[in-house]
Amino acid sequence: DLSAAQRKFAHSLRDFKFEFIGDAETDDERYIDASLHEFSNFLKNLEEQREILALSVTETLIKPLERFRKEQLGAVKEEKKKFDKETEKNYSLLEKHLNLSAKKKELQLQEADNQVEQNRQHFYELSLEYVCKLQEIQERKKFECVEPVLSFFQGLFTFYHQGYELAKDFNHYKMALQINIQNTRNRFEGTRSEVEELMNKIRKNPQEHKRANHFTMEGYLYVQEKRPAPFGSSWVKHYCTYRKETKKFTMIPFEHRSGGKVGDEELFVLTYCTKRNIDTIDRRFCFDLEASDRPGVPVTMQAFSEEDRKLWMEALDGKEAVSVSFFFFFFFFFICAQLDKIGFTVIKKCISAVETRGINDQGLYRVVGVSSKVQRLLSLLMDAKTCNEVDLENSVDWEVKTITSAMKQYLRSLPEPLMTYELHGEFIIPAKSGSPESRVNAVHFLVHKLPEKNKEMLEILVKHLANVSKHAKRNLMTVANLGVVFGPTLMRPQEETVAAIMDLKFQNIVVEILIENHEKIFKTLPDATFPEPISMSVSPPNAPPRQSRRQGQRIKRPLAVYNLCLELDDADSHSSPREDTPTGSMDSLSSQSPTPAFSSSPPGLLDGNHLIMDSGDLAGWTTNLPGQSRPSMVSWMNTPSANAAATNTAPSTFFFPNPATGSDRAVESVAQRKARAVYPCEAEHSSELSFQIGAIFEDVQFSREPGWLEGTLNGKRGLIPQNYVQFL
Repeated sequence: DLSAAQRKFAHSLRDFKFEFIGDAETDDERYIDASLHEFSNFLKNLEEQREILALSVTETLIKPLERFRKEQLGAVKEEKKKFDKETEKNYSLLEKHLNLSAKKKELQLQEADNQVEQNRQHFYELSLEYVCKLQEIQERKKFECVEPVLSFFQGLFTFYHQGYELAKDFNHYKMALQINIQNTRNRFEGTRSEVEELMNKIRKNPQEHKRANHFTMEGYLYVQEKRPAPFGSSWVKHYCTYRKETKKFTMIPFEHRSGGKVGDEELFVLTYCTKRNIDTIDRRFCFDLEASDRPGVPVTMQAFSEEDRKLWMEALDGKEAVSVSFFFFFFFFFICAQLDKIGFTVIKKCISAVETRGINDQGLYRVVGVSSKVQRLLSLLMDAKTCNEVDLENSVDWEVKTITSAMKQYLRSLPEPLMTYELHGEFIIPAKSGSPESRVNAVHFLVHKLPEKNKEMLEILVKHLANVSKHAKRNLMTVANLGVVFGPTLMRPQEETVAAIMDLKFQNIVVEILIENHEKIFKTLPDATFPEPISMSVSPPNAPPRQSRRQGQRIKRPLAVYNLCLELDDADSHSSPREDTPTGSMDSLSSQSPTPAFSSSPPGLLDGNHLIMDSGDLAGWTTNLPGQSRPSMVSWMNTPSANAAATNTAPSTFFFPNPATGSDRAVESVAQRKARAVYPCEAEHSSELSFQIGAIFEDVQFSREPGWLEGTLNGKRGLIPQNYVQFL
């Protein structure tokens, strides 16, 4: 029942699909989507092992015991029946002999004695055989019964060991997924606060937050549809749009109860608009429209309120003047913060104070200062008379959280965000798609399109944030966390809508790209042409996507046929020592030997007692080519041939399939080779290396973990994602 329930659960996980709001997902969201399929595979593998255990019980325990009962115990039972029969016969004869009369002739008595003696001798021999058989069966029980039980327990332990191996292989993926989940949660918290703020603004003044688009006016109106005299007229709800430049007015019948649109679109060119007074119609908020193709036949419409009617009349150039100005759609609040000399001084003073006093403070930039103190500090800093008198580095009057909050408040108070309204949409586009390299190139190109002052201020700020992220072990402000804080600060859309807020997570990604690649972006000039986004689906052969560096490549374990423990011990005696690696140790990703040797054996053979079920587990070494089979099931087997091949292979060469031809080819050892980084990388574990584009690695070797290399950078040795470097 448990196995059936878990298989059903695995199917549910596999078939479940997340829905998302917006037009794109982040990398973290995509890997969270894929995680349920990984969980499904994990449960499926576990239940396959449980099924094998159940099947092996019959062969390893039940049948041997049944055979022992029938062949050995059955034979002893037959001996016992024979012995009991002879015993009865012997004692009957003896009793008869003892009852003979002493008056019988001597010859008769002598014959009777001889017969009893022969019978006694036969019974004695039979007794010896029966005793030996009893002794034999008791001795046989000690191994004939215990050996199948031992074999059963070996199978049971193997099952639990498979679960341990699955958990160990799952550990790297689990840690990467936890990072994905934490990043998504952080972005959600930021997005939720922005949505709540927007909702409150809309509640207070709905008209100021209407969506600005290519229509001059749009919304719902009730349209009067006249019928023949006996039936009067009816009012039908329509969704209406109007373009002032072309005077085109469209109406679409709309009914919420029936699921939306219920008719075809009607379009006409507007001639004039007139307000209807209540003395001419028994409804409020009405006005008439006249179309150019139907002169003299006005269409009467009803708005939802008097204010709504005034807006429509203003947009349609109605004949009655309106008091409400339509220009409140473009109303801006005057803010004194500017990108001038004082502005640069404010930012530089704040950055200097933060790096001097609080670079290691936990939650730096996330912990908010007291609002009144922040406003007081800002007023002093932005006043040319008092700015130079404020000493932030040595004064204890201003807490670090007050300084960081003042800096963020200044950047938010600029009339336009630092990365400008004009380029906002262009920055968002590469964050939604493309390869890591194309994203960096696109952001690099767009940064150099910013106004000079904006770019200069952005460079100062991003350089500081990169420094903050280097102290993440103390202040807990990773690049992802800084992206959550400064995404909405450096970038914001000109129009506040829920749809725009859904792009907050991509704003965070743009800021992360800036922080991780600030040296390239600000110190070098971009290509003359805008880089085309590169789809992740066309990454180079054998190159796992960037996120696979986090996920790792998990080895699927074999489907074992459980034999007697002695046979398994023979296989284990040739196994490699890699199983001694503690659970969860990231160091197990690295190769145990200085130069790995691979043979041209089938990709299913890894070492003496470990097998790979699927050739896909060797991503980075092999490619699934057309016409190649991908075995999905293998049995537990020893691999002396594979070990021999590995032993006999010269250490200077190893073999792996050629991605171009699918054939095996010898490749020169990568020992002592160098490689150059083509992507920046932030280490996520102590066993990994952090590096920037252009970093040179020494003594580069392939790691046992598919898709990873080992190399030395600045005297430190660690793991490198294979598709992040290029061999020299």
